[in-house]
Amino acid sequence: MRYITWSAAALVVPSLLAGVGNAQAEESWRTKVKVQRNGFYPLDVVDNLLEETMPKIESYMDNKIAAGKNNNCTLENAGVRREWGDMTDEQRLDFINATLCLMNKPSRAPKGQFPGVQNRYDDFVAYHMTHMGVLHDTVGLFPGHKYFVLAYEMALRNECGYKGYHPYMNYDRYTHEPEKSALFNGNATSMGGNGAPDPRYRGVNSATGKLIPKGEGGGCVTTGPFKDMIVSLGPGVPMMNDIPKNPLANATGTNPRCLRRDLNINSALGATANISYNLITKSKDINTFYNTLLTPPRNNKDPYPWGVHEAGHFIAGGDPGGDPLCSPGDPVFYFHHAMLDRLWWIWQMQDPENRINAAVNLGARPPPPAESGHAGHGGGADGGAAAGRMIDLKWLAPDVIPVLEAHDGLGGHGGLFCHVYV
Repeated sequence: MRYITWSAAALVVPSLLAGVGNAQAEESWRTKVKVQRNGFYPLDVVDNLLEETMPKIESYMDNKIAAGKNNNCTLENAGVRREWGDMTDEQRLDFINATLCLMNKPSRAPKGQFPGVQNRYDDFVAYHMTHMGVLHDTVGLFPGHKYFVLAYEMALRNECGYKGYHPYMNYDRYTHEPEKSALFNGNATSMGGNGAPDPRYRGVNSATGKLIPKGEGGGCVTTGPFKDMIVSLGPGVPMMNDIPKNPLANATGTNPRCLRRDLNINSALGATANISYNLITKSKDINTFYNTLLTPPRNNKDPYPWGVHEAGHFIAGGDPGGDPLCSPGDPVFYFHHAMLDRLWWIWQMQDPENRINAAVNLGARPPPPAESGHAGHGGGADGGAAAGRMIDLKWLAPDVIPVLEAHDGLGGHGGLFCHVYV
């Protein structure tokens, strides 16, 4: 076996002595990237694909370094983003404390524009609510959220002392008893538990027109570090019918309420490892990857046809997590989008020379006037007209960056983007 596993709860690292000859050369990336695994979870097909791709990534980086185009980003100094279940208790507590810290830091958003913003954490929710074009049109979806998650990670690190990098959630690990997972079990090192049972909640209508049946929650989260969290902004597009209406028409007023969740295996089963693997390996171009992620080909025999993007959002769902506008109001949002970024990165790295700058060109609408200066839509290996687009995160991050810089996760924007997923 490639990995030593001690016990179901043990976190382990691979031996640096694994293999000799060619095998040793193929595994040399392990001396550069620290991998730690929870022995409870066997590697799934996407994990294995990434392991098989890492020597190619190492070669790609060697060539980039030789050409002087890596912007000081190397595999040795890249931030390592891990699945929550693979992190130690100490690492999880460090992340939780930084998140709670951000919820107690003063806001930097324009108060007159967003009267419901209560703290620095809410700054990110307010941006997501009011800059849908930057983050959600076809050109911006992947790079816009990549920069958004990075800005959030930087706030945790620079403003609240977090020492690690943002975790992701491997959807496949939540297809069975998610309430017992390290992420959602409700103990002190989790991101909080399920919502209390709410018989009024019936599930959520997916983009396919089919109902995603409810799980066993729907009410307020009552366990874990975020049981006392107060949600202020929204609802924007509520997915539950009993959420109090925001006092302002644009949903940016103060509307205090509890954090609600519905842990839902029916949603998670739409984003299994096999589905994600097929998304990566069968998408020969970025348009196919984008379309399959959002709206997979219709299959009336598929009981879970939501698409990976929607399925990931409704693993926890609820309020505000299930609200398309206010979803960053649940900290689990960032785990979901880190996982989407992981899938995009693995897809890119199957053919990095041709895929790093591949941009969706499916007729995305021009950004609205408030987001002007970001015109142009294109695709292909050179990024097409996307090369003229910029991402401005306003009060979240100081740099206004070209969209294509956020395509490059290993050296983009002067090395600001420098991460690997394990």
